[in-house]
Amino acid sequence: MHHTSTGSTGNTSGPSRRSLFASAAGLGAALAVPAASGTAHAAAPNDAALRAVIARMTLEEKVGQLFVSRIYGHSATAPDQADIDANMTELGVRTADELIERYRVGGIIYFTWAHNTRDPHQIADLSNGIQRSSLTRPRGLPMLIATDQEHGAVCRIGKPATLLPGAMALAAGRSRTDVRTTGRISGTELRAMGVNQDYAPDADVNVNPANPVIGVRSFGADPALVGALVAAEVKGYQAAGVAATAKHFPGHGDTAVDSHTGFPVITHSREQWDTLDAVPFRAAVAAGIDSVMTAHIQFPALDPSGDPATLSHPIVTGILRGELGYDGVVITDSLGMEGVRTKYGDDRVPVLALKAGVDQLLNPPSMDVAYNAVLAAVRNGELTEARVEESVLRILRMKARLGLFQDTRVTRAGVDRTVGNKQHLAAADHIADRTTTLLANEGRLLPLDRRRQPKILVVGADPASPSGTTGPPTGVLAAALTELGFTATALSTGTAPTADAITKAVAAAQDADAVIVATYNVTASSSQRTLVQRLLATGRPVVALAIRNPYDVAQLTEVKAHLAAYCWTDVELRAAARVIAGRVKPRGKLPVPVARADDPAKELYPLGHGLSY
Repeated sequence: MHHTSTGSTGNTSGPSRRSLFASAAGLGAALAVPAASGTAHAAAPNDAALRAVIARMTLEEKVGQLFVSRIYGHSATAPDQADIDANMTELGVRTADELIERYRVGGIIYFTWAHNTRDPHQIADLSNGIQRSSLTRPRGLPMLIATDQEHGAVCRIGKPATLLPGAMALAAGRSRTDVRTTGRISGTELRAMGVNQDYAPDADVNVNPANPVIGVRSFGADPALVGALVAAEVKGYQAAGVAATAKHFPGHGDTAVDSHTGFPVITHSREQWDTLDAVPFRAAVAAGIDSVMTAHIQFPALDPSGDPATLSHPIVTGILRGELGYDGVVITDSLGMEGVRTKYGDDRVPVLALKAGVDQLLNPPSMDVAYNAVLAAVRNGELTEARVEESVLRILRMKARLGLFQDTRVTRAGVDRTVGNKQHLAAADHIADRTTTLLANEGRLLPLDRRRQPKILVVGADPASPSGTTGPPTGVLAAALTELGFTATALSTGTAPTADAITKAVAAAQDADAVIVATYNVTASSSQRTLVQRLLATGRPVVALAIRNPYDVAQLTEVKAHLAAYCWTDVELRAAARVIAGRVKPRGKLPVPVARADDPAKELYPLGHGLSY
């Protein structure tokens, strides 16, 4: 596989094994058994050796280890000028190298919008540059490099990396083996690019169809199923040498508020939490999860103080560490989110999170404010240095288990062998083939026949690609159907079709033998309903394909054939096309129940529903 470099500077092979040992002053002894980089976890780390490392660190270095920061740019030392300007405005530094020099942060998080993830070679070069920057400083330590690569609706690294079905699609497939394979493939490719911590899987039990932030990111509404699949994905990631992260503790699955923009309240009782929300997190802990991410939600049954869970000692220390017996790394969700900033200022949030029992502080809006607030809290006695060291030890244990004290190097040759290779791409397609769910098929409208219905019109929503490298969905569907022997035409009508767009779609349908409508989160007032009704009135066969939430079928009961793909990325859409064309039989089963639109207390389709041919 070939990639185009985007011009990262420096030695692309990264820090050498010799220089790493020299700079880390004997840190290799922290591992009882060395692990091959990128293959699996090492043996249990030697706490005595790690404590000796901590004893040599300054207070400033210890505090820095607690932070995971964003940084703009494709290079650790020579980002584009626009990214330098953004870094100066938001972080007061020019580059990742300067960020590490000033704050000695323990980790960096990659974002697409921060221009960290242009292509696999560039990502590998950036990762090497970040590791080099940290390891070549006095008492230098390897870095945790993280991202949100959930697949499906949340994906920071796009093609040519392998993109796999998201959580709810995987749950429709009901295969633990497929889910573990997904984690292993994703983890193997991330590690090849120098990413060693993934903020996945989502362990929320999505029981609220109106949830605006979780939805298809969850494995579904059945806590036992979610728990089994969370454990499988954890094992897949961690077998590939990447730290998995179960999120969002204590459970973000039953909210109608997005914690990025508001402060959700979960009204479950303590008994409901035990039997519903807690189940996947218990499963993650039992599977040996490396890290757990907290939620910026209020959960009165667990802590009546009104504090977000991220800042709650009863939730983080009392329940997660005490009751669930978890002693690994706890990381906050982004500290720039509104849910954690509603009650306290940006200077108090990181201190209160540490007092609650958190270890890693993710992406504070101002590194200067957050870092100096923690330093001040130690110096004035609100936090003890021993408390900071407790979190640093957990973080170093995780780095040791990942084999980062042996070698952090990644190479372009390793990227070419691993990222988006033929075996991984083929596996993604095979996994996706087991996920598409046939919800309705009156009169056996599906599968379509290329001899009787050769001309297909594909209309509907074209939401933005999660990774910026896939889609548009109508075009992908039309291309896939054309490859399968149909003559398919795409016409984008958007998530809120205008009267003009609907008129054009109806006119185009006159020349088609069948119409496929890609729907996206249809509501009672959505003009997507009008589009479907007008297309049905043409008399042409209409197939509805829900490309995000599977609940769309409740608003479109007049459609005779309805499928759920659970996401609008290429791998899921191509699989849906194969089902529509009859090349693959639908095998998916609903991971959530679908309520009737006219009477939400009654089920239209139960959890586990799914038809076949």
